[in-house]
Amino acid sequence: MTRSDFITDLFIDGEWRPGAGGGRFDVVDPADLSTIARFAIASEQDCLDAVDAAAAAQEGWAATAPRERGELLRSAYEILTAEVELFAEIMVRENGKSWSDAIGEANYAKEFFRWFAEEAVRVPGDYRLSPAGDKRIVVDRQPIGVSLLITPWNFPAAMATRKLGPALAAGCTTILKPARETPLTAAYVVEVLRRAGVPRGVVNLVTPVPTGPLVKRMIDRPEVRKLSFTGSTEVGRELLHACADSVVSASMELGGNAPLIVLPGADLAVAVEGALLAKMRNGGSACTAANRFYVHSSVHDEFVTRMDEALAGISVGPGLDRTNGLGALVSVAERDKVADLVSQALTTGAELRRGGHASDKGAFYDPTLLTGVTHGTPITTTEIFGPVTAVVRFDSVDEVVRMANDTVYGLMAYVFGPEREAMAVARRLEAGMVAVNRGVVSDPAAPFGGVKQSGLGREGGSEGILEFLEEKYIALTA
Repeated sequence: MTRSDFITDLFIDGEWRPGAGGGRFDVVDPADLSTIARFAIASEQDCLDAVDAAAAAQEGWAATAPRERGELLRSAYEILTAEVELFAEIMVRENGKSWSDAIGEANYAKEFFRWFAEEAVRVPGDYRLSPAGDKRIVVDRQPIGVSLLITPWNFPAAMATRKLGPALAAGCTTILKPARETPLTAAYVVEVLRRAGVPRGVVNLVTPVPTGPLVKRMIDRPEVRKLSFTGSTEVGRELLHACADSVVSASMELGGNAPLIVLPGADLAVAVEGALLAKMRNGGSACTAANRFYVHSSVHDEFVTRMDEALAGISVGPGLDRTNGLGALVSVAERDKVADLVSQALTTGAELRRGGHASDKGAFYDPTLLTGVTHGTPITTTEIFGPVTAVVRFDSVDEVVRMANDTVYGLMAYVFGPEREAMAVARRLEAGMVAVNRGVVSDPAAPFGGVKQSGLGREGGSEGILEFLEEKYIALTA
């Protein structure tokens, strides 16, 4: 794939166009730090034009038959299926992830279009007699309106389709704002929707610089009625403040600090296999990634040995080489952040069992295993977002539940052990999602989201489309 193959413009009112100011920013391949594209900068006028286009198209799109909206999403799914390797390659080039992670994300991402193609025709309502018998209660659900969708760099495809799918299925027009590190994947998804027949103004794409002030300008517009954001808790808090001024409905999928617990009696073959998925999927750059490993003393040493052996078998290198199991982090800054966390852990008593090496030729960081980690140190309180396994030893179930819940986050948790005991622990954990004896939970058919400061609302499942609908009560004479 060459530079000329990438789409590098904004998409506003059904047309690809350069930014009004003519500026562009570099998109960098983190595997070799080369510039692979220069993407258009969206000015304030571009952002407001996108809002105007979405607002103008809202009434018509809301009135479009659910079946027609669903068929458009299904068509986009079919295109992505036919071009899944191209989809994956774009992600590898701008994000740095391994080929296996990229093709896995491409296949996962397209499923949101298929799932919500089916959900478009299944929006529920209600009709019943009031308890007093004096009226009929009709509950209708209608599109909330123009929706601003903000996505992160770690899953540039799946986070776009997980928001676009339900918004479009519900009858909402959209403005997609991808991360500056990964705009090419978002542009490709939007182009697929254009090819599938999405009407003018229904989908728009902008990449504003400076980001914060221009996002707030869009939120402040009265036409914008929904914000769906995936990203850090810190940015999420700022966006919630911005939404408060106009009382904009906000869905937030924020940071995580997932504990992975290995109970006494756990099947260690299952636990290590699941731990590898929970930690190393996407190179650890996932809000659902296992961030801190709590392993019972009775199985600690064997688990560490097995995990060490498993990590030793992972090859590191550019994702376009499909034999590599671990690609680059998204940037040198992210690589250095991970390296700093490991260095801090070593100064607080942790021991380096494997890895701990950052490449000087790209944004690579070796699979790393730390033992002797103390609960409460920065490596257990900070979202690592890298391929680092930090192991804490524990002796009692009550102790590990207390440590697992000792965080402001509550997105994901993992428990490995005999089913009855693992389920009992799962029920005690303060998390929106818990995996029992498995390393991955994400599924378009399941509700995804967290508790505490990990977010508001749910994406995916039957719940996902409800985030883009408002209930209207109509009273009829009985």
